Amino acid sequence: MEMRQLRHFMAVVTEGGFTAAARAELIVQSALSTSIRNLERELGADLFDRTGRQVVLTEAGRALVPQARALLAGAEAARQVVAAVAGLETGRVAIGTIQTLTCVDLPAELAAFHGEFPGIQVSVRDATVDELTDALRAGELDLAYLAPDARELPEGLTVHATWHEELVLITAPGHRLAGAGRVRISDLTEEPFVDFRAGTGLETAVRRLAAHCGLRRRITCDVTQAGLLVELVRAGIGVAFVPRPIGERAGLPCLAIRQPEPGRTVVLAGRGPRPRNPAATALLDHLMSRATEPPMGGTRPGTSAGRDNARPPRNARGDRLTST
Repeated sequence: MEMRQLRHFMAVVTEGGFTAAARAELIVQSALSTSIRNLERELGADLFDRTGRQVVLTEAGRALVPQARALLAGAEAARQVVAAVAGLETGRVAIGTIQTLTCVDLPAELAAFHGEFPGIQVSVRDATVDELTDALRAGELDLAYLAPDARELPEGLTVHATWHEELVLITAPGHRLAGAGRVRISDLTEEPFVDFRAGTGLETAVRRLAAHCGLRRRITCDVTQAGLLVELVRAGIGVAFVPRPIGERAGLPCLAIRQPEPGRTVVLAGRGPRPRNPAATALLDHLMSRATEPPMGGTRPGTSAGRDNARPPRNARGDRLTST
């Protein structure tokens, strides 16, 4: 059994098919299929059910997934130790992010990091909070920006920094509320809404806000991409709650919410106080050294070396926020 074969196997699992996996691994599909077949032959069992249109894991394949993750994580850790000796001239770091991250300009931060460590490859994954949390715990990600809402992070994960994001209501330019500036939750009972699909951190925060205020939203459309949500609102299909910078960048009317003022908590999390991966340590140090101003409309983050010692962050008015 070769690490390359396990990497190809996990690529099919992660990407959902052989074509996408081959593209991600930068090899032709026939070579990836041969690699998987050789692995199946060596293990003596089929790992995927190829009879339908979709590639589905067999029972043997599902049993292999956690072991493959652990072996690949161990191999990557060994490579990173060597990279540390070489002075971070090479290496790889994987960071996850929620799609609607606004408190940090992640592309700009990664560009600055690349300028300092051009030999380190950075892998970025955007997914739901649950998927990012699982990947972080499994060792597939070194760091992740999460929006855990009111839930505590699983044991073993550390919060390095915490931000509070203001949520606003965005509308189409010609909407009856477009020029109001502020709006009460009670004024939205008849409004159609565009929302993210269930499972995203923003959808959870908005759902909790609506339940707290007794607002029964009529969802006319749910999406998985922030850009599409904005364009649907612009077209007049409905209104939506989003972090203020998303609405402002789109040039749409942004209405502040009266009583309560809605928001969500975003954290930068990792496994343990310091990553074992030297490249991840370098990226964490870079991100924390830059987390001194409130970029893109976010509030200044609170930081901690561990979850138990986190300093409660404060919002723009100086109110203390609940630590995750």
